[in-house]
Amino acid sequence: MNKRVFIICASAGLALLLIAGGIVFFVKGRNRAGAAGGRGQAEVSAGGAAGVSAGSVAGSGANAAETERRNTLNLALEYIAAGEYQRALDLVDRLLIANPDDQEARLAREKALAERRLENEARDARQRELIASQAARAAESASRSAGSPVDDANMLAAERERRAQEEQRRLEAKARANAEAERRAAAEAEAARRRAEEEELARASRELQAQMRVVNDMVSQGKALLAKDDFAGAGRVFTEARGRMPAGENRFEAQKLADIADGYYEAFARNPDPNGEAAERTAVFAREAAEKDPSQALPRYILGKLARDLRQTEKAVDEFGAAARLDPSNHLYPFELGRAYFTLRRFAQARESFETSTRLNPRFESGWYNLGGTLRALGRPAEAVSAYRQAIAVKGDYALAHRELGRVLAASGDTKGATEAFGQAIRYNPGDSASLRELGAVQSAAGDFSAAEASFGKALQSAPADGQTNYNMAVVKLALNKNAEAVTYAKRASENTPSNAVYAYTLGLAEEAAGNTGAAIAAYQNAAALDRQYVRPRVNLGSLYLAEGDDSAALRCLDEAFQIEPDNFEVNNNLGAVHARMENWEASVEHYERALAVQSNHPTVHLNLARAYTSAGNLPKAQLSYETALRLAPDNWDALFELGKVCVSQNKTAEAKKYLEDLIRRNSAYPLKDEAERILAGL
Repeated sequence: MNKRVFIICASAGLALLLIAGGIVFFVKGRNRAGAAGGRGQAEVSAGGAAGVSAGSVAGSGANAAETERRNTLNLALEYIAAGEYQRALDLVDRLLIANPDDQEARLAREKALAERRLENEARDARQRELIASQAARAAESASRSAGSPVDDANMLAAERERRAQEEQRRLEAKARANAEAERRAAAEAEAARRRAEEEELARASRELQAQMRVVNDMVSQGKALLAKDDFAGAGRVFTEARGRMPAGENRFEAQKLADIADGYYEAFARNPDPNGEAAERTAVFAREAAEKDPSQALPRYILGKLARDLRQTEKAVDEFGAAARLDPSNHLYPFELGRAYFTLRRFAQARESFETSTRLNPRFESGWYNLGGTLRALGRPAEAVSAYRQAIAVKGDYALAHRELGRVLAASGDTKGATEAFGQAIRYNPGDSASLRELGAVQSAAGDFSAAEASFGKALQSAPADGQTNYNMAVVKLALNKNAEAVTYAKRASENTPSNAVYAYTLGLAEEAAGNTGAAIAAYQNAAALDRQYVRPRVNLGSLYLAEGDDSAALRCLDEAFQIEPDNFEVNNNLGAVHARMENWEASVEHYERALAVQSNHPTVHLNLARAYTSAGNLPKAQLSYETALRLAPDNWDALFELGKVCVSQNKTAEAKKYLEDLIRRNSAYPLKDEAERILAGL
């Protein structure tokens, strides 16, 4: 009887990220990381639109150029005074590129560098003090909390709650997968927006600059009020800012309207009420910005994010697609478009979008990561491996990419590569129970049960009540013949996920291996009740009942199994045995023959079939079955002895003598040797 159990590997499912839908991989943008990403993405378009005409510029020819130079230099000096050294350096560098001999610009650059250096030194000193203080507090905290018990009460909830927790962990993993890339995108977007503002200011007259600065400051003030959920105060400030917009500056006004829309989107991301004021205002200001300057991508991008979060995915595709067309050089727009396509399971289009994103920015690790997930969904594992490796080449400590790479390699049978990939995932995220669990699964599949035991043990340190990990540990403990320990882990898995029939069955295996027959029967009965199509617990129940001498109970269980899988080898073999015990020889022969139709080269079943034929009085077929059993297992002495007796019963004296003499010659210590010799003496 085959009682094998199998290690469960989470990668068998396609949660790919993109993941919110299961491939992993996408982020909804409503948590803290998503909110940060929303801010950055909302401003990316500003950079893409920087080349659009800014409207009229005061002056012309040499006078206009000098006016712009003076405005730029004055703006840089203001930034130095405000501590915005990098912004000042960017402006001054532009002047020096245009005229390396500009002494005023050079002096301004030296001033910015010197003051930034002093500020950095002071900041570093404060940071060193802070680190020392934190280390001391951490040591004190660790001392107080050492040995505190792990609170796993929530892990003992019902299956529905467990699944909800698993889903939450998956969503958080998706958020982590994209958070860093989106934070970097936010920085790029902010830099682009500032460059656009600076260009506007540099080209504008002093009077216009002053107007624009006032509007900029008011919009920033309004967004700060929104961050505190002061919608009334923000609304008043934004209304006043709109009243101060410079006349005729459509591009600037559209940028500010988009900036306001982004502020409302951030508020929506913190509290995603689809019917709330934040969602409504986001849409209103973004649409107005798009109408004011249809060439800008940012408003369409904000509308795309809002539609995505409202699960209006088709609309999100339209808006992200428009943003990508308006600013074809921005890698974030096709990236978000790809995520929306993936959610719609339009994997081929998602692939095209992610490939565009990674072509525009080969250093964008999240683009490669999501491309890998999409290729998995398309059934292209070799290409998925390449994409994940590209993500890792960009960001060597990308733990999730290492883990997904391990999953693909494990599914393709590359045990060594999968082991290395999961090892790297754990190196960069030591508490990642999923990677530890799947490393253990790979090690178990390779037969390295001791290593698998260690991996599952580490996984259980961070998730002590996880049903899947406890199940896998129980399987490994069984393989290592640590049966009592296997019972402990199997019980934990079954108790924490009481609706899982496989866990209940594994508990039965562990109890049986530990010699606890009554507990094993109870566990197998539970597994059978949980899944009415589950054959294995019924087979094992039949075997235990047979061993206990309860033939009718064994027959009942095995008949149930037969109704489910009439061609199952184990079911038919055991039914042959129970019918033989009950001397139902025709039924015994039928089931042994059915078993051999599945596994024709099983010598023991051929031997049992021969015995059933003998008891049924069909000696010619019995002889054929004995001979087949001996061809498959020539040293089966019982088969050789019984074949000789069957030949005697058929008056086949010569054949009987051949088989019995062969038995005595080859195995002089055979326990029934004396009986064989008496039979030979009488022939």
